[in-house]
Amino acid sequence: MEGIAPQHLRALQPAAWQWFLSPENGHFALALACAFACAQCLLPALGARLREPRLARLGGGLAWSQALCLVMAFLCLGTAAVQDDFSVRSVAENSARAKPLLYKVAGLWGNHEGSLLLWLLVLALCAALLATTARRAQLPLFLQARVLAILGGISAAFGLFCLLTSSPFGRLLPPPADGAGMNPMLQDPGLAFHPPLLYLGYVGLAVPFAFAVAGLMDKRVTPRWGGWMKPWVLASWGFLTCGITLGSWWSYYVLGWGGYWFWDPVENASLIPWLSSTALVHSTIAVEKRDVLKSWSLLLAIASFSFSLAGTFLVRSGILNSVHAFASDPARGVFLLLILGVISGGALALFAWRAPQFPAEPGFPLLTREGALVLNNILLCTLCAIVLVGTLYPPFVQLLFSRTLSVGKPFFDSTTIPVFLLLLLLLGIVCALGWRYTKPAAVLRALRLPALLGCLAFPLALIWLAAFPPALCAALAVWVLAATALELQRRWQVNHRAGRARKPLPASQWAMALAHMGVAVSVLGMCGMSAARHDIVELPVGGSVSFAGRCWKLAAVSPVQGPNYRAERAMLQVSRPTCPTNAGKPFLRLTPERRFFPLQDQTLAQVALHITPLGDLYAVLGPSRLQATPHGRQLVWVLRLHDNPLAVWIWAGGLFMALGAVIALLGRSRRPAVAARGEG
Repeated sequence: MEGIAPQHLRALQPAAWQWFLSPENGHFALALACAFACAQCLLPALGARLREPRLARLGGGLAWSQALCLVMAFLCLGTAAVQDDFSVRSVAENSARAKPLLYKVAGLWGNHEGSLLLWLLVLALCAALLATTARRAQLPLFLQARVLAILGGISAAFGLFCLLTSSPFGRLLPPPADGAGMNPMLQDPGLAFHPPLLYLGYVGLAVPFAFAVAGLMDKRVTPRWGGWMKPWVLASWGFLTCGITLGSWWSYYVLGWGGYWFWDPVENASLIPWLSSTALVHSTIAVEKRDVLKSWSLLLAIASFSFSLAGTFLVRSGILNSVHAFASDPARGVFLLLILGVISGGALALFAWRAPQFPAEPGFPLLTREGALVLNNILLCTLCAIVLVGTLYPPFVQLLFSRTLSVGKPFFDSTTIPVFLLLLLLLGIVCALGWRYTKPAAVLRALRLPALLGCLAFPLALIWLAAFPPALCAALAVWVLAATALELQRRWQVNHRAGRARKPLPASQWAMALAHMGVAVSVLGMCGMSAARHDIVELPVGGSVSFAGRCWKLAAVSPVQGPNYRAERAMLQVSRPTCPTNAGKPFLRLTPERRFFPLQDQTLAQVALHITPLGDLYAVLGPSRLQATPHGRQLVWVLRLHDNPLAVWIWAGGLFMALGAVIALLGRSRRPAVAARGEG
């Protein structure tokens, strides 16, 4: 401590009531959690290997011990952020005194070190939850021990990475008087919750991964195995869906571009595991229901978590540049690449060794639900491969040949849309298919009305959208909605004829219907957005312009003082249908802002939105300039105006899909526990 000024020493000496949650105790808790993770990796695995129940049972206690230590570490970091302790480097670099409390808390995971600590915390809580629910699920002891050991090994690897290269509790001496603050683009409620939801999805995929590796070690995968893994797959997929939906909504109304998806490399890094986990959801259904697609489910579980790890590597290695990226440190990237190689490479090597030893699976006709699930998996994995190649090809070309290559919307649209059209066609067909055997005549009879509605929707969509691919997508979305609704009606009629009118349909049926309808609703929203209109205009205060059949008048521009920004706020009055002078009462007022954050020396547009089920009115305030007129010079403001039909349907569909996962999980939780039949 020699050479440190007394005031700096006092900054490092918290009051007595703060000592328990000091950064030093947080660092100690992180180190202790890493030690518990190492023990969780070794002892239960040894117990399963030696068939020693006492060692195998240690996994649950070690998982809870690790989780409690990481909760303690996270609370210590949160206390430092809320208390503006700028002697902690991660707080100083990502917070400021004037920042609102919500964003001080959100700033914990808005940077590399804090996000990694949250990653570890979610993983530890997943392991602890698995240990808690294992008894009710009748999970065999030694399978549970292997799964917890694998999760402990992953936690140990990332805990060491956090301690050695990315400690969130590093000190900064002397501490600055104020912090650098968060990127203003991330200071939004949507971005406060978007990363935790994604992490719950990313990290939740570690549990199916652990089940897959444990199944390969046991050389036994049964329908019960699929039932144990399926809730974790559903939960992870549901959180990923919510996270991606919220991130898409953020890009729509915060970035001010008027769009919802830009094929940004880091956006794609979340889409890739979502596509593979969607395939995994369907393949685990086949394992649980019909004892087929076992090897395929093992491979998808390994691949989904490997893609999550790859995304963690990409946003922290400096390979991809994006507003979403956390860090650009090649040394950290090498460490993460080593972790990725050991975990994913080891699991794939084990799969290559053990999968051929599994017994042959029974065959099934193509015109069955099993066959539809296979085709579904092929199409989803094709989409996943396209997005993966389009995302990784440019950085590898630059790395190997020092050439800059851009792969953007034209490539992704031209390659993914044809595959997605086939997927939509299949979503309608699967509703009419049954397990084991389906009569072709029954399929044709069930799909006549959906096909008719889809054919009627196509010319109407073509007239409205004036483009063939969006019109075909819209027609297929109508086909999916109609086929799904008619299947629900048919199931209800079967219940009624069987005297079970008061018995509700199974939760799995409602879950599937909501998820498939959610896809169709999102597709209709995307088709509507293909007909969006926008215009850039310059208006003085009091000026007006006609756009999208409405009159837009710039009534005023006034200064506004925010908590950590200054802003200029415009008042736009929108009236319909014509624009005569001083005529027409405004039916809507929009207030877009142009905010300046002095700490970051950055200007950001705050979008004004009017949302209706039929479409959004969207306004962005740009810079001002002096314009020459016959009567002198006047100040004019740049405005970007958008009319976005059916935009909100995109995110409504995402919520329907996530709701389907919730219903499926609730339905499973109400099932009575079934004996494990001696497995394990």
